[in-house]
Amino acid sequence: MDRFKEFWQKFRRFSGRYIVMLVIGAIGLDIIIEVLARHSLIQSLVFVFGHPLVAICNISLIFAVLSLSLLFKKRVFAASIISLIWLLLGIINGVILMNRMTPFTTKDLDNLKDGWSLISNYFSIKTLIFVIVGVLAAAALGWFLHKKSPRMSQNPNYKKVACAIAISIAMSFALIQGGMRTGVLDTFFYSLPSAYAENGVPYCFVITAVESGVDKPRDYSDKSITSIFKDGEMGKDKIYTPGKDDNKDVASKPNIVFLQLESYIDPTLVKSVEFNKDPMPNYRKLLKEYSSGYLTVPACGAGTANVEFEVMTGMSVKNFGPGEYPYKTILKENTVECAPFDMKQLGYKSHAIHNHRGAFYFRNKVFANMGFDTFTCLEYMNDVIKTPKNWAKDAILTSQIMDALKSTKGKDYIYTISVQGHGRYPTEQVLDDPEIKVTNYTTEEQRWAYEYYANQVYEMDQFVKDLTDTLSKYDEDVVLVMYGDHLPALDMTEQEMKNGSLYQTQYIIWDNFDMPIEHKDLMAYQLNAEVMSRLGISVGVMNKFHQDNSYSETYLDDMKALTYDMLYGDKYIYGGKSPFKTTNMKMGIHEIKIDEVVQIGDKLYIKGQNFTEFSKISLNGEALKTVYLSPTLLQLNEEVNPEDASKMKVSQVEKNKEILSTTE
Repeated sequence: MDRFKEFWQKFRRFSGRYIVMLVIGAIGLDIIIEVLARHSLIQSLVFVFGHPLVAICNISLIFAVLSLSLLFKKRVFAASIISLIWLLLGIINGVILMNRMTPFTTKDLDNLKDGWSLISNYFSIKTLIFVIVGVLAAAALGWFLHKKSPRMSQNPNYKKVACAIAISIAMSFALIQGGMRTGVLDTFFYSLPSAYAENGVPYCFVITAVESGVDKPRDYSDKSITSIFKDGEMGKDKIYTPGKDDNKDVASKPNIVFLQLESYIDPTLVKSVEFNKDPMPNYRKLLKEYSSGYLTVPACGAGTANVEFEVMTGMSVKNFGPGEYPYKTILKENTVECAPFDMKQLGYKSHAIHNHRGAFYFRNKVFANMGFDTFTCLEYMNDVIKTPKNWAKDAILTSQIMDALKSTKGKDYIYTISVQGHGRYPTEQVLDDPEIKVTNYTTEEQRWAYEYYANQVYEMDQFVKDLTDTLSKYDEDVVLVMYGDHLPALDMTEQEMKNGSLYQTQYIIWDNFDMPIEHKDLMAYQLNAEVMSRLGISVGVMNKFHQDNSYSETYLDDMKALTYDMLYGDKYIYGGKSPFKTTNMKMGIHEIKIDEVVQIGDKLYIKGQNFTEFSKISLNGEALKTVYLSPTLLQLNEEVNPEDASKMKVSQVEKNKEILSTTE
């Protein structure tokens, strides 16, 4: 006991005052981070002092990281740098929440390249200059602290330092574990915005780093997986064999088109704003005349890729890590059974269409792992009109969908992702004489943001009419499934929504051959199975599961178990090995061809077919300076050896210089 007292007294003399300073710093940092997240000092203080146990857990986490500064001679400088990192987390989260409704997670670090490519869509030049000045000021402050902060005359006593750091980490771990076990802290994040608001930013951010993939079920085994299905659903061997265990004798095999509309909801569902006329008259009419209902989606204000993942796979992203995008993790390297693979069993060709960058969310790679035969993205489209915020307008998609339908002799499955409704929505007047005007609003900023958004919705609604009018004249049966991917990032709350939800959009199942009408609310992961069920189609593991087990008491647990088995486990449902192989996906419907290389004066030109503004003349895998003149003509704008002219090809090069495809 005497030795312990002696050690404790030495420890207090060694770093007692400094540790008190770190505790005060951790409290201050936590309050600042919450202020930045909630955009309100009062709300931050209400949270911190109104939820003291949650606040203590978050403060202990910050303190544990700050304690690493004990390792350095210049402790104050080290603590300042660590504090700046915490502040940077808070600032980034605050800025992100000004532009979308989903907070900052460690998974967003995987999106840095994509996010940087969109920075001009979200921030003005003035804002970017302010950010750059801020970064330079932070760097200058760091240099100043490094020069002026006190320096210990001797090296730290690393035994005592290790003890102090171990105690702080152990304390933080114990508090957080206690919070988890007692329910003070959530361990499952159904809603990221709610989780961050209720559990604090530091804790939630760290959890998104720790949690990834799908947890292994406790009773995971061959028997537990195969027993999910009733006798006969998967044949006598109780495992799924594509084709063999599918119902191929389907009376009707229409073309199936899914249209995922970016940030598309009914603006009149927001209580605080009113408009001079209906922003979506055509969609509203179709909601009444065709099968429709509310669709619960896993995203709010952002997260398009996760919505399409759920719709196509029948899996719930809630079973993955908080904030995780399977496109960015498991699907980059692995195939997954989903609608495109399943429809191949019935002879369908599968096409993906997106009027945005093909490499965004790694779609140019992931879609091949999902079974698509073709992928037409912005880089393969001509005559694209942009919104004032530089997003491609959706009107271009009608011709793209029709091209895909006409590209094959058989039936087609087409998944289309629109982009026109994307934020950021300007808080100043941008549209001079808009069709839709906001007549009732709370603030001027709200007025202009909603006016801009409502007019994008109106134009998207016109596109929906053009598409349905065009498909109604098509000489083959077509089912068109339309829905919004998530709510727009417009600072909405559940109280402001007439339907009381931030996670519901509206879907329509349109057709040109008189399908029976049925109104029903669905989850996004149920939509594909529901559509197939109404067509009498039962193919694939998840389709069969949702069609036959949605009323089971163990429905959600079984869905999670199947997801784990199919993606991470031993693939018992397939007999031990996935039967799905990456497709040789073609980029673009129309083949890009070189007809001839000609020289006029001192310039080289390539004549060909289906060039776009993203077509670049390339040599030995390197894109050269190119001037796009027309869909049939490109001009080389740099000197090359004339002998290499015959080796030149044409590559489609996206905004970040990634080559998507090259002519043979």
